Amino acid sequence: MKSNKSIVTKVTPIAQGIADELGYIVWDIDYVKEGTEWFLRIDIDKDGGVGIEDCEKFSRAIDPVLDEENPIEEAYTLQISSPGVEREIKNDFHLEHCIGETVQVRLYAPLNGFKEYIGELISYNEDSLVLDVDERVEIPRKAIGKMNIYFEF
Repeated sequence: MKSNKSIVTKVTPIAQGIADELGYIVWDIDYVKEGTEWFLRIDIDKDGGVGIEDCEKFSRAIDPVLDEENPIEEAYTLQISSPGVEREIKNDFHLEHCIGETVQVRLYAPLNGFKEYIGELISYNEDSLVLDVDERVEIPRKAIGKMNIYFEF
């Protein structure tokens, strides 16, 4: 069996090619085992968001390509979905798309007395990001446990 990361690396250009053809972006790809079953999860997005029809369209387009390319040896379930309104932010691609958005940042340890910040993402670089939380706060990226879009319901 190949490693999960290796499979994601092989599936990414396939998914990106299909997304480009259909007018979507690939937000995230995960290959995970839950219990005895493997799941290939691909989150797609587009301006205005995606619905069930978009997920079905993408699934129907990528399924035969995955069958032909065969990047995954074991049986798995393909799941296509939207990253959701409170999507997780994991990498520079995500950060670039989220500039100006309100984000929630949870830290491994307190920074300036706080373990969580909610504010507008102003900028980022390889070492840190800057949020506007009534004042500008610079947060080291290595201190971030989890970050996502913050949506107040």
